[in-house]
Amino acid sequence: MTRLAQTAGLNDIQREILSTVRDFVDKEIIPVATQLEHRDEYPTEIVEGLKELGLFGLMIPEEYGGLGESLLTYALCVEEIARGWMSVSGIINTHFIVAYMLKQHGTQEQKDTFLPRMALGEVRGAFSMSEPALGSDVSAISSKGVKDGDEYVLNGQKMWLTNGGTSTLVAVLARSDEGHPEGTAPHKSMTTFLVEKEPGFGEVRPGLTIPGKIDKMGYKGVDTTELIMDDLRIPANGVLGGTTGRGFYQMMDGVEVGRVNVAARGCGVAQRAFELGVSYAQQRHTFGKPIAQHQAIQFKLAEMATKVEAAHAMMVNAARKKDSGERNDLEAGMAKYLASEYCKEVVEDAFRIHGGYGFSKEYEIERLYREAPMLLIGEGTAEIQKMIIGRRLLEEYRFQG
Repeated sequence: MTRLAQTAGLNDIQREILSTVRDFVDKEIIPVATQLEHRDEYPTEIVEGLKELGLFGLMIPEEYGGLGESLLTYALCVEEIARGWMSVSGIINTHFIVAYMLKQHGTQEQKDTFLPRMALGEVRGAFSMSEPALGSDVSAISSKGVKDGDEYVLNGQKMWLTNGGTSTLVAVLARSDEGHPEGTAPHKSMTTFLVEKEPGFGEVRPGLTIPGKIDKMGYKGVDTTELIMDDLRIPANGVLGGTTGRGFYQMMDGVEVGRVNVAARGCGVAQRAFELGVSYAQQRHTFGKPIAQHQAIQFKLAEMATKVEAAHAMMVNAARKKDSGERNDLEAGMAKYLASEYCKEVVEDAFRIHGGYGFSKEYEIERLYREAPMLLIGEGTAEIQKMIIGRRLLEEYRFQG
């Protein structure tokens, strides 16, 4: 284990899990990540390995076949996986959010139906909130679910689904006016629908089309897609929790824990960038000595390591706050904001240390340089995090005049 980003107070089980995951990352992910990423190839063998380790069920309760671990344990595993290849952590994270939403908000029937198979990785989750014209304004969702007898008919276009093609269960947020008269606040007329589908692209069930993978600058390998619903019919028991109008709160709960995991991804990528930078600085020679012995490079390494340590500490704090049962939107917003910004800065400094070689696809830092920007916008932009942080601070520090 490295000196940086250590976590105090872990029990023996947590340490064993993290040691196993780190070993898997070093042996099975890092050696092949860049090659797979350059080919934009889905990491099938890696995912199968994660299934065998039980990571798809890490936070699913033991009664449903999972390991019943904490958010902290999960976030630390995500940090390790992202250190190897951020795309793999995205595959896990999206699945985890759907499992978490089912655990927290699903009916008993929904939990019994999906969670045991999700724990094994047999059912793979994706969640769908964004739309092509939506941006950060979730209240502007236009997709609709209309009650028709014992079914709901869904229409609309969704965007930016991680695992859109490989998933078999998608949690879709759509507007549902049933029982919510005109004039109802937008966030009170949204419902989360559980949509089962076949993996793949094209029409994956009647009324549901996954057009294909979106070609991205980075975050390759994992499939990011659109989702088009054209008179898609799902049974009434496909409403998460069994009651309409609660979808916004359910999704925000899922996104809140998702922000902790995006922070963990930022920590993992930043750690890897530091490892690459500090290693290269000791191998590359200029003016008769390793560049690590030049003060300018030592200053960079010092700043990078401090940022890695600070981001890790904030991520751990946010996870522990949620595990304690307390509200953690302030801590999660701070952790996500800081970790993603610091990740970008640490990666760029490692890129600078590599000099011209950092621009070559032969060096791993080139991949990290393209991956880091996704964290600046995933699970809410920096501006959204600042709004959340600012509002919560004003609640906590209300002026008593």
